[in-house]
Amino acid sequence: MNLSNIRAPKKATANKKRVGRGMGSGMGKTSTRGHKGQRSRSGSRLMRGFEGGQMPLHRRVPKRGFTNIFRKEYAIVSIERLAGLGEETINPEVLRKAGVIKGDAPVKVLGDGELKSAITVQAHKFSKSAQEKITKAGGKFEVLQ
Repeated sequence: MNLSNIRAPKKATANKKRVGRGMGSGMGKTSTRGHKGQRSRSGSRLMRGFEGGQMPLHRRVPKRGFTNIFRKEYAIVSIERLAGLGEETINPEVLRKAGVIKGDAPVKVLGDGELKSAITVQAHKFSKSAQEKITKAGGKFEVLQ
């Protein structure tokens, strides 16, 4: 294959539809708008989701639940992951450098897995099981603001 035998895919070079340019074009007279009716008029614009007076879909479908606008998103890290790092003091900067978390979200430590060595963990939030496992292993946990 070289540049001399490359061709555009089918319909890639189709001409733009030119409406209202005479009967010979096949799109003259009504310019593909049909006869009369709301959408045939110039400047016609319907409300988004309008279905001709029928109850629109977004109003027919039942709404459930709500979105809490005050929800705080946490970067979740398990104790098992912390134990695998092999660090003595673990804070969000160490976790970011190790690629455990991304972005600037506050960190929450969950108690999944086992902890063998004593480590100091600094995070924004801890689950009860995580707190118990860290203290049981002889480590400390510090809550950041």
